[in-house]
Amino acid sequence: MTDIQHFTTPDGIEIAFTDEGEGLPVIALSGLTRNLRDFDFVALHLPGVRLIRMDYRGRGQSGWADWSTYAVPNEGGDVIGLMQHLGIERAAFLGTSRGGLISMFLAATQPDKVIGVCLNDVGPVVDREGLKVIDSYIGRAPKAKTLDEMAEVRAGTVNGFEDVPMSRWRDEAERSYRETGDGLELRYDPALRESFLAAMEAETPDLWPLFNALAGKPLAVVHGAGSDVLTDATVAEMRARRPDLLYARVPGRGHAPFLDEPEALDVIHAWLDACA
Repeated sequence: MTDIQHFTTPDGIEIAFTDEGEGLPVIALSGLTRNLRDFDFVALHLPGVRLIRMDYRGRGQSGWADWSTYAVPNEGGDVIGLMQHLGIERAAFLGTSRGGLISMFLAATQPDKVIGVCLNDVGPVVDREGLKVIDSYIGRAPKAKTLDEMAEVRAGTVNGFEDVPMSRWRDEAERSYRETGDGLELRYDPALRESFLAAMEAETPDLWPLFNALAGKPLAVVHGAGSDVLTDATVAEMRARRPDLLYARVPGRGHAPFLDEPEALDVIHAWLDACA
C-alpha cells in the first residue's frame, strides 16, 4: 500500500487516503467502523485501475469530529472533497456496507460523478438482525486484550463465516484494533456509537430511491451467503429492479466478504470491464 496522504475538509477535519495505480479511478469505501485497510485483500487483484481509498472522518488515520457529522451525507461530502482534491471528475465506487450506502447516496445526489457502483453485502434494506450485532460492539472496548485473543473471538463469533484461516482473522483484528500495554484500542472514535444509536432511534428511511438512482450505471452486488445484513429477499428485489445486475453469492461468508474470494473477484472484474 502506498503512503497515507491527507486533505482537509471545509470544517477542518483531516481525511486520510491512499492513491495508487493508474487507469479507471475506483474509490473504495469501507464499512461503518472500518478503514481503508479493509481493501488490502482485494487490492492485489485489481491491476489496471487507480485505486483510491479513504478513512471516513473519525475512523482510521482521519481526524475525529463532532459525532453528529458521522453520517452518510457528511461522509459523502468528504468523498466529493477528496475527488476535488485529486482533480477527479468521475469514478467507479466499490462500497462495503456503509460504503455501499454512501455510494448509492452519491449516485442519487451527484450522478454525474458516479460511473458505476459495486455493493459489498449491502442494499437498500439493512436487516435489523445485522444492526443488533453492530450495536453489540460499536464504540465498546473489547474484552480481548491482544490481537491474537481477538482473532480467536472473531473466529468463534462472527456469523456466517466458514473455512477462514486464523491468519486472516488475525489480519482482520489488526485492521480494527491497536494493541497497547493496556489492551486493545479501537481504530475509530468511540463516539461513533452515539451516531449509530441516533440513527437507530430515527425513523428508518426508504433507501430504494437511492438504489433506483443507479439506473443506467454498471451495478454489481457481492453477497455473503450467510449475511445478517443483506437478506435473500432484498437481493431478489434488487435483481428484479435491475435484471442486468452482476451478482455473486459467496459461500462461507457472512457480513461482509473479504472480496478476494473467487466468486467476488469474477463479478468485480466483470463490473470493472463494464465501467471501463
